[in-house]
Amino acid sequence: MASSSTTSYPKDKIKILFLENISEAAIRAFRDAGYSDIKKISGALSEDQLIQEIKNVHMIGIRSKTQITERVLQHAEKLQAIGCFCIGTNQVNLAAARKRGVVVFNAPYSNTRSVAELVIGASIILIRKILDKNKAAHEGIWNKDAKGSFELRGKKLGIIGYGNIGSQVSILAEAMGMKVIFYDVLTKLPLGNADARKSLKELVSESDIVTLHIPETSQTKNIINKSLLKQFKKGAILINFARGEVVDLDALSKSLQEGHLSGAAIDVFPWEPEKNGDHFSSPLQNLSNVLLTPHIGGSTEEAQHNIGEDVSSKLLQYLEMGSTYGSHTVPELNLTPVEGTHRILHIHQNVPGVLSEINISLSDHKINILGQYLKTNDEIGYVVLDVDKKLSKNAADLLRKVKGTIKVRLLY
Repeated sequence: MASSSTTSYPKDKIKILFLENISEAAIRAFRDAGYSDIKKISGALSEDQLIQEIKNVHMIGIRSKTQITERVLQHAEKLQAIGCFCIGTNQVNLAAARKRGVVVFNAPYSNTRSVAELVIGASIILIRKILDKNKAAHEGIWNKDAKGSFELRGKKLGIIGYGNIGSQVSILAEAMGMKVIFYDVLTKLPLGNADARKSLKELVSESDIVTLHIPETSQTKNIINKSLLKQFKKGAILINFARGEVVDLDALSKSLQEGHLSGAAIDVFPWEPEKNGDHFSSPLQNLSNVLLTPHIGGSTEEAQHNIGEDVSSKLLQYLEMGSTYGSHTVPELNLTPVEGTHRILHIHQNVPGVLSEINISLSDHKINILGQYLKTNDEIGYVVLDVDKKLSKNAADLLRKVKGTIKVRLLY
């Protein structure tokens, strides 16, 4: 990593904004790296509030509540990078960020264990009818009864979405003695003894417990609907710790009240309050066989610490080395510093002739390119140039004149 003495833009001038109680691990990482202009706000901001705060910010860190819209990005003239300190990036308008050459990072793996453990915990609570017994005990009623209470061992767990979290759930479930089946739109290599199923209908008709671990897309919206719920095995349990829009909650409520499903655990909702203490409502409230939690699947101190370290590391590597590994917008380049050079970052529209113009322009001005790295996606290209120290400022000025240029930054 480039040292503070060689970073061209003084670190104390780089403005960093953290929202939504991002882990202290992130703030500590930036302070340890020499960045001091850090502002932390405990909650999310409205669009108008964010527009006021982001005007002179170079880097922003958010969680799932803050919405980085195109309108926000239009006012973020100095913004270089967005760090999503969570597993998703749905809250960021990625197309608008890509158009402006703003790098977007997240932490897709850091809370997988926390979510997976809670899925197993919720499975035990529901299959043992703990909710009813807990309520009775609090009301002073002794209800020691084994009827309708089962072990996980020997039961069949159906996983919809066999990605990072789904596969981790698979391993934990097998350790509990469960039989695991899964469905995924992509062909996945099963872990342990898990078996794939060819359709959702086949999976839900066999499973004692169904758990969802899928993204929110137009294809997955209300994937658990009235029609599919009828295909569930009678007495099955549904767990959704994925995304709020993937389950039709009204249809689920009806299925639970009619006794077709015996229980559900829901951690994510189509609409969620912006901050703690706000009013929350759901058609599943007041159903005795439903465990409702406020989007806490990944909310453990370990997960938040890991997310803080993961996203901070990616942001720092971009700020100080130009590395975009893990980016959702700017093409990925994973780079290390090159001694004795100045590094320039050039983000441009992906149109023919840009690289040729860069090389001709620098060559015509006798600027020696000591290293050059290029990666493109459908919309933009990303070039990192290591040039002679004596000529770097002149080179940066020339690159700003290249047709299709979006951003140029003299890194070190």
